[in-house]
Amino acid sequence: MPQVLKALLLATTIALGIVSCSSSDSRKDHLELIVAAAANLTNVSSEIGERFTNKTGVRVVFTFGATADLAKQIENGAPFDVFVAADTSNVERLQKQGLLAYDTPQIYAQGKLVVWTPPGSRLRLQSIQDLVRPEFERIAIAKPDIAPYGAAAVQGLRALGLWEQVSPKVVYGQNVAQTKQFVSTGNAEAAFIPLALLKRDEGAYLEVEQGLHQPIQQAASVVKGSSKQIAGRQFVEFLLSDEGQKILESAGYLRVQ
Repeated sequence: MPQVLKALLLATTIALGIVSCSSSDSRKDHLELIVAAAANLTNVSSEIGERFTNKTGVRVVFTFGATADLAKQIENGAPFDVFVAADTSNVERLQKQGLLAYDTPQIYAQGKLVVWTPPGSRLRLQSIQDLVRPEFERIAIAKPDIAPYGAAAVQGLRALGLWEQVSPKVVYGQNVAQTKQFVSTGNAEAAFIPLALLKRDEGAYLEVEQGLHQPIQQAASVVKGSSKQIAGRQFVEFLLSDEGQKILESAGYLRVQ
């Protein structure tokens, strides 16, 4: 009997070990990162997420919004694992509050701002100054107090001495994705949006000179309260890697210097 009991105990231990390993592997296979991402990353996010998952086995779920809105959600305890912003100032502010894991912002890209008119539009922009023409009745800009690309648009118009003429025409979007939608649905004739939000041959655009506004440096960090610190850091490191930089560059961003 003792030998029979020993055999039974050994079999049970092996069986439990197999279940335990399977459970652990299953958890790894189903590990999921919740990434709070600035709306300008909407188009490129699927490729970033897919490439990262292929490398690590970690699935990525993106939640998009205006950078300041996402920062406020993190302050209020939203269950994000990584914050991928459209600026550095909101990341620095959260770091000072002890809400992010890195000591300094991890700058992963610099954005390009464009003025865009949609496919089929009869209006043509030869220069940004053309926005003062009466046929441009509504011009969409993301709210400058919460969206860095909106702030850059206002800076650019002020630098060109056009703000006083253009501001009465401005309609404000909650983020750059909504700003683009205003034009797509005919609620504005032109929009200031990130180049990265445009697909190939999607309407016409003029790039706003970088010197007309502050550089749109975009930073990322891991949320300190996340239980997925290793995977979160891997995600930020992927954005900074040569592979990640090539994806971002092809989408319309400038590489990190």
